[in-house]
Amino acid sequence: MRIGIIDNRLVLVDGESAVDIERASNGRIPAAPAGLFDVWDTLVEWAATAAPGGEQLPLDRLQLPVPPPRQVFAVGANYREHVEEAKVALPEAPLIFTKFPSCLTGPDDAIPLPSRHVDWEVELVVVMGRRAERVAERDAWRHVAGLTVGQDISERAVQMAGPAPQFSMGKSFPGFGPMGPVLVTPDALEDPDDLEIGCTLNGRVMQKSRTSTMVHSVAELIARISAVCPLLPGDVIFTGTPGGVGALRNPSVFLKPGDTLVSWATGIGELRNPVTAGPDYSDENK
Repeated sequence: MRIGIIDNRLVLVDGESAVDIERASNGRIPAAPAGLFDVWDTLVEWAATAAPGGEQLPLDRLQLPVPPPRQVFAVGANYREHVEEAKVALPEAPLIFTKFPSCLTGPDDAIPLPSRHVDWEVELVVVMGRRAERVAERDAWRHVAGLTVGQDISERAVQMAGPAPQFSMGKSFPGFGPMGPVLVTPDALEDPDDLEIGCTLNGRVMQKSRTSTMVHSVAELIARISAVCPLLPGDVIFTGTPGGVGALRNPSVFLKPGDTLVSWATGIGELRNPVTAGPDYSDENK
């Protein structure tokens, strides 16, 4: 099942078009995205047997594919090649921080730059479908609604300022969490633990890897986080980025107005985010 949001209404995506879920289900499934996880089990049951008809909607208006989550977790240093390029030790436990929900946007939304030190980090994003508290790793996938693609956009100067890194602040400017294009249930993927993931900048491949090379798997991340605090329906986990970020290149490469950042994961789709100058951006920013 592939779920999206168009014009603030839930849609079921099939190929290059979508149908309005409320209309196709004759009102059984409400249209409002805010109630998505309240009716998740009903939606899964309906979609498994439905042959929805009705107006075919184009996919050029897809929005952030989930309602705003209550919690957004993110993971650092979770691909071996990224650990190697950063010249840090392989973490024994996941390095977990947060992105604030106000930074989340849709698959085609602009990334407004606050400075000249903004970097990309393509990531597989997990969306929880059921409450998970002290969940065993072997049971973790049962609590997942679906997967999508995300960019953990990062302002590196803010992120690394001060005596302790400010990861959450550097990664939570407006537009710093594009996600999409759709939410894909794990059963729709041949192997949800092994997807190709990558991004291009102005057509040049900057990152390309497979999620099977994560240091800590999706299931382990869910188990580790839920051992500390409950994961709630609709919560989001950015699972880490592979090697190839701009700040660790020689010379460093950062986003600039006029760039186009395209991010993808096999079986899910792609984001296509234009890069613009934010309100405080200046070519003289240092």
